[in-house]
Amino acid sequence: MNDLRRANPNDLDLAERIVHINRVAKVVKGGRRFSFSVIVVVGDNGGHVGVGLGKAREVPEAIRKAGESARKNLLTIPLMNGTFPHQITGKFGAASVLLMPATDGTGIIAGGACRAVLEVAGIRNALTKSFGTNNPHNLVRATLNGLRSLRSLEEVQKERAADEPLTH
Repeated sequence: MNDLRRANPNDLDLAERIVHINRVAKVVKGGRRFSFSVIVVVGDNGGHVGVGLGKAREVPEAIRKAGESARKNLLTIPLMNGTFPHQITGKFGAASVLLMPATDGTGIIAGGACRAVLEVAGIRNALTKSFGTNNPHNLVRATLNGLRSLRSLEEVQKERAADEPLTH
């Protein structure tokens, strides 16, 4: 199922959103060496979203690497009127994210890491609640896992038609 949901980044007009920048210190003989790790989310506001992690000695280089990584991991999610087709829980590590569809005009009610993913994906109305950790790495991955496991009405109908026994 995941292979069918992969998207080609060359066909899309993608927007980048930086979720988190972390400064990491490595202690060496001469003192501390600083580097940066960046989480970036890319999407086309039309049902395509990807997340990437970049690490480098300078922030702009880390952002560039994270953007490239996110473009390689784009996936397509089913949308219904600017929200999810159904409620779902995404999990990754210690993070769990409950994603609920919302009526038109609600907006995105979500924390920072989840909000970034939903906004670039093109979701306009959603309710979310995160459980467990508040680590942005795990929250972004949990949100993406939830979005990945969403199924559209057509997909469910196909599965049910295939499972239906023949009665003659």
